[in-house]
Amino acid sequence: MQPYDRALLRKHLLQTRIAGDVATPREGNLAHYRRMVAKDPGYQFGLTLKDWTFDETLDMMARLCGVNPDPRHRQGADTIGVDLTIAALDEMGARIGQAARDQQTVLLATGHPGPLMGVYRAVEDALHAAGCTILTPAAGWSYQVITANGSRVREIVYTSGVAALRTGSRLQHTHDPNPMQAMLQELRDSPEPHPWPDLVMADHGWAGTAGEAGIDTVGFADCNDPALFAGHAEGKIAVTVPLDDGVFPEYYEPMIDYLLDRAGLTN
Repeated sequence: MQPYDRALLRKHLLQTRIAGDVATPREGNLAHYRRMVAKDPGYQFGLTLKDWTFDETLDMMARLCGVNPDPRHRQGADTIGVDLTIAALDEMGARIGQAARDQQTVLLATGHPGPLMGVYRAVEDALHAAGCTILTPAAGWSYQVITANGSRVREIVYTSGVAALRTGSRLQHTHDPNPMQAMLQELRDSPEPHPWPDLVMADHGWAGTAGEAGIDTVGFADCNDPALFAGHAEGKIAVTVPLDDGVFPEYYEPMIDYLLDRAGLTN
């Protein structure tokens, strides 16, 4: 696939169910929307959001993510608007391209290190080659969480310049805002002059916390993650790309090519 070919990317996104008819169940989507509306901290992603009603949230998610707008559709499959995905990738690529041209300072982090790490690593490599500074604050910072299996320690680790959480020997899926809060606090508290990020590329609580701090933030979100779309609607998140964030890592490779092409970072 030529990375600049929008039609082929569209077909690929639909075939792999990154967008279109996705595997994320409608029941889970609606439950998460209600939890965000109820101000459940686990569904705020580090953002301080206005008071959203359920109807407003569903309307917003239909408009920005492409889910089924009918409140009577309560079970079964849901959707992500493929053209919304591509349009947001265009916007994200433009912002990454600006960072590259201006050799800006960038922070990258993911709560989906299994599926999405390759996307972040490709962007990191391209930005590093363009002369950007990639920040890696708070490496080794840890905290305890209570899970169904007891207490666990989670630690910030970096794969090259991309932050993730580790529990034991495994990288961890997380929605938590705590790690990004720790990273930004270390940058603020550093006794030496330390650059502040011009751009954050992230997802989940990593992205929401950065956007809440006023940093230009671009990120990815599934149709069951309404907070980042709400943050975008409120002007706190610059770009939120709707996609299924849990498919096979190799399925994202054509999307990576397209994103870097839109950023002007392909050979």
